[in-house]
Amino acid sequence: MAFDSRKLDRTEHTLFLAIEGEVHDGHQYLGDCYRKGIRTFLVSRSVHPGDYPEAHFIRVNHALEALQTLATAKRARLKVPIWAITGSNGKTIVKEWLFQLLQKDRQIGRSPKSYNSQLGVPLSLWSLPDTMELGIIEAGISRAGEMERLADMIRPNWGLLTNIGQAHDAGFSSRKGKLLEKMKLFTSCKTIFYGSDQPLVKAAIQEHFADRECLSWGYDTEADLQIMAVQYKAPQTTIKAVYQGESLTMHLPLSDEASFKNACLCWLVMIRLGYSHAEIQDRVANLEAIGMRLEMREAIQGCTLINDAYNNDLTGLTIALHFLRAQTTQEHKTLILSDIPQSDQKPQELYRDVARLLSPNNITRLIGIGQSIEWIKQYIPEETQAHFYPDTQSFLAHFPFSSLQNEAILLKGARAFTFERIATRLAKQNHSTQLEINLNALAHNVRVYQEKLPKGTKLMAMVKAAGYGSGALEVASLLDFCQVDYLGVAYVDEGVTLRKSGIDRPIMVLNVSPNSFDALIRHKLEPEIYSLNQLRQLISHLRYYPEQRVSIHLKIETGMHRLGFVETEISTLLDLLRQSSQVQVASAFSHLAASETATEDAYTHRQAQIFLEQHQRLVKGLNRIQIPRHLVNSSGIIRFPEYHFEMVRLGIGLYGIDGSQEVQSNLETVFRFKTTISQIKEVRAGDTVGYSRMGRVQENGRIATIAVGYADGLARRLGNGQGSVWIRGQRAPIIGNVCMDMCMVDVGHIRSVHPGDEVEIFGSNISVQEFAEHMGTIPYEVFTSISARVPRVYVQE
Repeated sequence: MAFDSRKLDRTEHTLFLAIEGEVHDGHQYLGDCYRKGIRTFLVSRSVHPGDYPEAHFIRVNHALEALQTLATAKRARLKVPIWAITGSNGKTIVKEWLFQLLQKDRQIGRSPKSYNSQLGVPLSLWSLPDTMELGIIEAGISRAGEMERLADMIRPNWGLLTNIGQAHDAGFSSRKGKLLEKMKLFTSCKTIFYGSDQPLVKAAIQEHFADRECLSWGYDTEADLQIMAVQYKAPQTTIKAVYQGESLTMHLPLSDEASFKNACLCWLVMIRLGYSHAEIQDRVANLEAIGMRLEMREAIQGCTLINDAYNNDLTGLTIALHFLRAQTTQEHKTLILSDIPQSDQKPQELYRDVARLLSPNNITRLIGIGQSIEWIKQYIPEETQAHFYPDTQSFLAHFPFSSLQNEAILLKGARAFTFERIATRLAKQNHSTQLEINLNALAHNVRVYQEKLPKGTKLMAMVKAAGYGSGALEVASLLDFCQVDYLGVAYVDEGVTLRKSGIDRPIMVLNVSPNSFDALIRHKLEPEIYSLNQLRQLISHLRYYPEQRVSIHLKIETGMHRLGFVETEISTLLDLLRQSSQVQVASAFSHLAASETATEDAYTHRQAQIFLEQHQRLVKGLNRIQIPRHLVNSSGIIRFPEYHFEMVRLGIGLYGIDGSQEVQSNLETVFRFKTTISQIKEVRAGDTVGYSRMGRVQENGRIATIAVGYADGLARRLGNGQGSVWIRGQRAPIIGNVCMDMCMVDVGHIRSVHPGDEVEIFGSNISVQEFAEHMGTIPYEVFTSISARVPRVYVQE
């Protein structure tokens, strides 16, 4: 089954689901799917069979509901136990760890990646193999009323609750309301596992499931698995607990609080299944960190590296290949792939399926590592270069790395092959400070705003200033993937870069000068025109291109007093436009000066009135029925829905910043500015730290030198306690003056801190709004002032 026309592989055996969502409608892509080979469609609208002479259509009332009905029927046929996992965080980790812990003893089917939504759950159930002995399914919801449908489909025998946190709070009346909605998943469960340290959770479980077997872990004295002590000491965590009067000690090969909590839930399940403590410890010792995300970064010799080197299965490979195709523009694409372990298929069948994924995803070179992957030789296309190595060490020792030039490289390997060594070899050597851009969060934020727009209103996404410091090409590629209607850039050369990278979506350019007209015309870019002189120059230049027409966007001055046509210029503007057949007005727009400021709303409404008056003059003067309008920016989208008109412009909101608290709580953090600890020193009371001896130590303690300074974007004014960073779950104030390439922070109060530990400068723990406030500026300036020497790393969950 497929629901995305951009992610089609084995089309001859695929049913396309034309799903109608809040933003996109699958019926719009029937033609694309047909051209790519799809011949069977599930639709909820009338189609013209003559347009698809070889196709079959199944007509239903609602495609998603039909899929859910199919999944419900599939579940009814399964006579094996199904476990369901829900909670605010950790669902995928717990699912994958249970798979690792139990796969030795039973055949397990499970949700791929984080498929836990109204669409993901039925796809997960549909994909469960008939040969499995146990199924493990994730279930996630973002608003009230969603869990009942998931519960009807899954009908689990056992239920696991990871935790209840703030994620998706905005979709529910209260935190308790969200918990009660999630607990609807457990209606059919005979056994429920949960953490008892959250009083809200404990009380709700005891109230609603008193007649079930409910097992808990936690520090709570009533917990079945009572935690007595936890010690984090990299690279492991030691947990002391008591179960039914027996003292137990567990060594977890990871050292963070989230892993500890997820492991305790798995530990409790293993105890309930009857495993001995020695057997549980033996298996827990081999737990692997779960690769929850793809990372894209610069690599050697002009290459781009996508690192997914933590697990390997057919579903994960398909997702990674789609990411490779969507987010990279290099013509040559190399896949470095290990053996795929723990597959139910015979090797010849498995690697035949892998080979079928190569051509649709434009793989030009395959590097196979392992003993069984050579089965693929007989199936890969002749034009695909292929190299095979028995193990990772042999690859590192013998592969000619100089042959990798200006190409995209996908690294996809099972954990046992230690592909992180390959990632280290391929990575471009930069210092450890990075700006991490979460593409999932960016796409989520686009959807938040799209859902606020009336049907038919277009969305222009602004990627000027190199995507607010995030990298214009990478962000534009994702926005193109998200089907935004327009892109906005600051300069022509930015638009040219996007065109050369294969982005053909309409692009508006804000700043256009005569010396860029040639490039603008050749690459079909659409300029903002804000003055009579600028328009005259463009019309004059078009005489060199008599067959070309240029779409323009007219900027109207309404009170910003920056750029735009004033009222007295409109008559002359109309005369010029009527005289030129080569210039076509694509839109008229203006810019609100204070859309985010409630005390200036009267001024905003006055601006809108001026804009509407001048727009009407343009419509009448050009004898047009309508000229598309756009007036509001990110904050205006929320505060002034009456001015959405035909299009809106979204800028800083893409990156999770909005002045409206209602929307801010729904947005996700996109940027995470981070570095590492270089060294830790013991200091005594009276010592000074840094230049000019400005950092004076008040008592004995420790300071950590971190690898970020004002040349990276950490302003000097944040020194001497004005700013702080986040290390191991706690704030560490900056001590002394910020240096060019580093600064020092006080870590005397933080236990178990080591060189190499990660340091968050701003992100999910210290918001960019707070960071900007301490700098005395705004998030826009923070984002755009991060130095170009700081590598951008793109991640996707």
